[in-house]
Amino acid sequence: MQEELFISGRDIPNIDPYLQIWHWPISVYLFLGGLAAGIIFFSSVITVLGKDKEYVGAVKYATLVPPVALSLGLLALVYDLTHPLYTYQLYTTIRLESPMSWGAWVLLITTPLTFLWVLTYYSEFVKNSSKRIGFLVKIEEFLVPYRKQMAYALIPLSIILGVYTGILLSAFNARPLWNNAILGPLFLTSGLSTGAATIILLAKSSAERHLFTRIDLALIVLELGLIVHMIMGMHAGSQVQLEAMQLLVGGEFTLMFFGFVIILGLLVPASIELMEILGKKVPAAVPAMLILLGGLIFRFVMVEAGQITRYLY
Repeated sequence: MQEELFISGRDIPNIDPYLQIWHWPISVYLFLGGLAAGIIFFSSVITVLGKDKEYVGAVKYATLVPPVALSLGLLALVYDLTHPLYTYQLYTTIRLESPMSWGAWVLLITTPLTFLWVLTYYSEFVKNSSKRIGFLVKIEEFLVPYRKQMAYALIPLSIILGVYTGILLSAFNARPLWNNAILGPLFLTSGLSTGAATIILLAKSSAERHLFTRIDLALIVLELGLIVHMIMGMHAGSQVQLEAMQLLVGGEFTLMFFGFVIILGLLVPASIELMEILGKKVPAAVPAMLILLGGLIFRFVMVEAGQITRYLY
């Protein structure tokens, strides 16, 4: 006969305290949502400031990414749902206390706006007038005068979208690794960093690349500070939080977290970007690609590790 000691008073597989139902589509969705939020924020701010002619890579070419990223992210999210045909029910109500409801409605508004933003540059993308589609040209002519108004709307929407990707996890009070107030700002900062990295890859001038290199370096420093704050806060918490933190520091996720996220995804890119700011010639694509890789792995680590943590006492 096998004896078991129940500390929490319940042990119901797949319900409590065990949870392992969120797989790779959720991590991909969180990454793409944060990436899109970062690009949208920067392109909108530049447009509002009237600098869109100087930073073409950010406002025109990089903005091709958010509609694709959000569409793929939503497809990944729906794919992960047990009953995808019931997705529409998210839009039959608004619950202000629900992060899922906030995210659903923000995505419903933001995703079409990103497509409309791209259409405002339709004639510039399709240089040959004979290949342009008539009704798209008419839509472009109607939208161009409202580009700045769209930017004003997209700035708060992008911030909410970026924060939401972290709050979606932190709202799960039963998961000690997720249950902290740092995840919202941390995921927003990470999303802004991946957005800046994408703009660096698509920058059309050295001035634009250098500007976003400096911005990204500042975001990396802020992100590292938030990560340290998160770890120290959990280290000073209850035994459950301490054990959750040990998954990242000394546990099975240490290599992924410190090796790929902290070192390759943050410290190495920051060092290369600092060298570039100091006047050294470095390949700008290397730190940008490392930041994107680190941001993706960060989501995988947080989603997978968070589902392991649990309250037993």
